[in-house]
Amino acid sequence: MPKSKVRKKTDYTINTANRTPVKVKVGPSSTWYVALMLGLMLFGLLWLIVFYLVATPSSLGADGKVLHWMYALGSWNFLIGFGFMVAGLLMTMRWR
Repeated sequence: MPKSKVRKKTDYTINTANRTPVKVKVGPSSTWYVALMLGLMLFGLLWLIVFYLVATPSSLGADGKVLHWMYALGSWNFLIGFGFMVAGLLMTMRWR
């Protein structure tokens, strides 16, 4: 049986000009950034809790109109609450 030929692999060199290190501003996030990030997530959670406990009709005898303006928003309260929480979670991607 004939012996197969061994192909010579071409060696390539990496262009070192493209791999120069870039200085990146490294440091911890400021205190206000972390406070705002956590505050947005907690505010969104608080918004949903208040909506469920105060602004929706319940079996406890409340007619759901304790907070008239929040009751009038209806299902938009979910978008508002989750919107605040998502904004806080998106801020975590830049947190150092």
